[in-house]
Amino acid sequence: MTQKSSVRQMIGFITDVTRWSLSGGIGYQLFLCLLVVFMMLGVFAYLVQWKLGLAVTHMSDIVSWGFYIANFTFLVGVAAAAVMLILPSYIFKDKDFHHVVIIGEVVAIGALVMSMTFVFVDLGRPLQGWHIIPIIGLFNWPSSLLTWDILVLNVYLVLNLSIPAYILYCHYNQVEPDPRKYRPFVFISIFWAFGIHLITAFLYEGLPARPFWNNPLMGPRFLASAFAAGPALITVLLVIIHNTTVFKIPKQTFNKLRLIIVISAIINLIMLFSEVFKEFYFPTHHSLSAEYLYFGLDGHNSLVPWIWTAISINIIGTLLLAFNPGKNKPMLLLPACILLFVGIWIEKGIGLIVPGLVPSPLGEVVSYAPSWVEISIALGILALGMFVVTMLLKPALIIEHRFKAEKPS
Repeated sequence: MTQKSSVRQMIGFITDVTRWSLSGGIGYQLFLCLLVVFMMLGVFAYLVQWKLGLAVTHMSDIVSWGFYIANFTFLVGVAAAAVMLILPSYIFKDKDFHHVVIIGEVVAIGALVMSMTFVFVDLGRPLQGWHIIPIIGLFNWPSSLLTWDILVLNVYLVLNLSIPAYILYCHYNQVEPDPRKYRPFVFISIFWAFGIHLITAFLYEGLPARPFWNNPLMGPRFLASAFAAGPALITVLLVIIHNTTVFKIPKQTFNKLRLIIVISAIINLIMLFSEVFKEFYFPTHHSLSAEYLYFGLDGHNSLVPWIWTAISINIIGTLLLAFNPGKNKPMLLLPACILLFVGIWIEKGIGLIVPGLVPSPLGEVVSYAPSWVEISIALGILALGMFVVTMLLKPALIIEHRFKAEKPS
């Protein structure tokens, strides 16, 4: 193949991907417009924060990490959960997962974009970001765990962009991708997926002055909750794709995902109950953060209904998926996956971050709830993530469907 023809193919690939991403029926166009509206709302709220500083949020000297970091922590897990499709698809040659692995990788890209955007807005003003740029700022590598987190997230994003991009480009040209060109990076991405969430856990676990986080179970429980919530979200997306597009998902895929979710969710609940037992069987002054979360402290009980709701719907979602009354019917898996996803989001987000900071080292107790600025920015970032997933997923499904249709049997 000449260089000119290769360039023409690349231009054709980019042109078609762009056209497929933006074209669609009236419902699809309205959906994109709605996402743009929410993104503009987020931009407006961020401009308010940029002008007035983090004073417009409800964070304080005591609760210095709030809604932004809570969502960052949760979404890193969603990104890492793509490994539950990548591992069986690329390594164990599972045909059912190979059919949908591209969807898991796209979800990981969207989750990573949202995660890093939440960190960016938590800086307060964008000029603060120069401190973490290598050479220009003081990067503090390798001593800083935050530096490690920045590195692993960016490398994982590059891996999740490059591997499916190469495979889709080959399929677009009706050519089988060369495993020698992408398989080594698949192995790296598998280890990297575990690494991005473990390092996030180590950020909290390595703070001895915060006893609520200083817990050796945090790393494993981060992975267990991620491997439940991430595949639950992927299952919801697969149900939508199965019912609204020509790209059909085999029933066995839903069953295998359900088993992964159930096992991970049960392990997560066991670890959660183990932590609760440790905190309350013989409570000490280190148990005040857990008391604040589960029962309230000194009249501050704003998180109590949230955490008990999260635990309840976690249990309900796990039981529904375990007993499987719908026998893997996609539409009946949907409510169970949504319940589990929302429950883990609450418990692993606000239910993890805020209690770790309250009471303060001086014993101060405060209540925290996100301000309209924080909520608006979060909605804008969520819309950004959904926009990225949509822009990448629609052409990917078209290419994969055409490749399978035109592939000789």
